[in-house]
Amino acid sequence: MSTETPTATPAGTPAGSIARFPTKIAVVVREDLATWQKLNVTAFLASGIAHADDAVMGKRYEDGSGNAYLALFREPVLCFAADPAGLARTRARALTRELPTALYTADMFTTGNDDDNRAVVRAVPADALDLVGVAVHGPRAQVDKVIKGLKLHG
Repeated sequence: MSTETPTATPAGTPAGSIARFPTKIAVVVREDLATWQKLNVTAFLASGIAHADDAVMGKRYEDGSGNAYLALFREPVLCFAADPAGLARTRARALTRELPTALYTADMFTTGNDDDNRAVVRAVPADALDLVGVAVHGPRAQVDKVIKGLKLHG
């Protein structure tokens, strides 16, 4: 008897089993940030990944009393920690593979709105970005190559 988790789609996953999705979401944050910064960066990066493609989001939730809740990602989000070099490598690998990528730079902590966030990123050449977070979504094997060498956060 095999102990390997079978590949399954969310609709075809038996109750109580863990689905193995063909795609993967990875969020990588700089390891030396304050806890509030790590959480803030993770939240912003996840919001970017929510727009990676139409299939990344699941369906809306409803509790037993009929209260409606927003949809969540249909698959797990794996969070990793990296130093600045690891973040730069992750970004470069993701772009080389043309995977949907979100980023957060240190300069974005100094702004108060989306327009200013885009402006501070646009003002810096790619190789000089002071990255504090990168998120990527795509085929599992490709994302695994992008995050190779990183350790799960925590």
